[in-house]
Amino acid sequence: MNELARELARWGRPTIAVIGDFMLDEYVYGDVARISPEAPVPVLRVSSRESRCGGAGNVAAMLGAMEAAVVCIGVTGRDEAGRRLRDLLGAWGAATDGLLELADGRPTTVKTRYVGLAQHKNPHQILRADAEKADDFPGDLADRLGRTLAEVIGRVDVVVLQDHKKGVLSDGRAEALIARANEADVPVVVDPALLDDFGHYRGATLLCPNRYEASLATGTEIACQSDLRQAAQAILRTTGAKAVAVTLDRDGTFLQTADADGQAIPPARTHEVADGTGAGDAVAALLALGLATGTDLDQTVQLANIAGGLEVERFGVVPVTRLEIAQELRHIIGLRGGKILDAAALATELDRRRDYGETIVFTNGCFDLLHIGHVMVLQQARELGTCLVVAINSDDSVRRLKGPSRPVIGGEERARMLAALECVDYVTVYDDDTPKPLLRQLRPDVLVKGGSTGHIVGREIVEDYGGRVKRLDLVDGWSTTDIIHRVMDSNDE
Repeated sequence: MNELARELARWGRPTIAVIGDFMLDEYVYGDVARISPEAPVPVLRVSSRESRCGGAGNVAAMLGAMEAAVVCIGVTGRDEAGRRLRDLLGAWGAATDGLLELADGRPTTVKTRYVGLAQHKNPHQILRADAEKADDFPGDLADRLGRTLAEVIGRVDVVVLQDHKKGVLSDGRAEALIARANEADVPVVVDPALLDDFGHYRGATLLCPNRYEASLATGTEIACQSDLRQAAQAILRTTGAKAVAVTLDRDGTFLQTADADGQAIPPARTHEVADGTGAGDAVAALLALGLATGTDLDQTVQLANIAGGLEVERFGVVPVTRLEIAQELRHIIGLRGGKILDAAALATELDRRRDYGETIVFTNGCFDLLHIGHVMVLQQARELGTCLVVAINSDDSVRRLKGPSRPVIGGEERARMLAALECVDYVTVYDDDTPKPLLRQLRPDVLVKGGSTGHIVGREIVEDYGGRVKRLDLVDGWSTTDIIHRVMDSNDE
């Protein structure tokens, strides 16, 4: 996991072209409090509406959230839904010049989900209504898409084909686009449609079907790992791909390459599923990023599992950011070492978090003999923001402040124990007698201190640049000094 974190930090900003069926997802939310007297159906009292990127648009948004430069190639209607989709994609930083507007009355594909909430919580989809036209495209569409790809292929690191069987990649258009990418020596990732033949994806580098899609495309009933291997190898033979990654929901991913035995790569942790929508798109986006950055395929699949797992924890399709994946890695491994940073590295990390709108909370102390009072204060501090930094005095600093018999626990051990707490995001050690130089360097949004001292050191620094200062009550009956005295007294007895 540490290697994955380092690999993720190495990624730059590759350029990825997303080609396929771009759609608009609409959500209509409301409360369901009664059944209609006209028919046995729930009555949705609408409270809000929301639009999100759908289909290939969701993959493009995912890639934008993961800090890639994205080029969108596909079609929309000349309508309000198409304009709204372009605006949403633009908000994620995706270039939409390659989305062709079809002026023949063909609408932008829109999926509208009606979502009921019981007592303003626990959202559940009641109905989905699709507005689309998935056939009878202009005869020159393949040429137009090909020319659009040719205009950008020189600066593209990977091409993603996102096929939802809405027609953009039908009738030989997928094969033509893959061939054009191959001519430019650009790898192609395919998230295939639910088809009984993957032959028209021939020449792709990597396919990422789900279990059901792999089963249908190969005629293999998948009940065990041997079946997965058989299906994946059949897909490799049909497409000539270098690898197949079959997604398996909560079981992770089965990776089969052309030159090695297949292997099941389980998820790093179990996720609570709120909604499975969009998980496959998150996986496709991560696989494309891995290819674009030259990441080892095994590592790429592990990162894709993490992205897919984070996606299913949220309702509807909400793009997963690269920072969220990095945070998840830290959570998984406890990051006893990775959470502990020197001031310079920590300042860089906090700048990245601020770019994502996070609120940085800072607290400091000796934290000698970590006890429940410390833990409760730290948990309360973490609730004041999205990132908690704990700065601890070095051993020399503690001796100057507390006397030659302290600290009882060395600085490295104190840092590691604090880093093991889930509520703590970072730990740093400082050698000064006060945290003032560190506060000037890190500039946290909130300075927190537990205890009863009248003056909070560093208050004026934080308030001067607009930050907040918050005192938390000391937990009665717990202090390091009291614990030491109790231990010494018991030894005397």
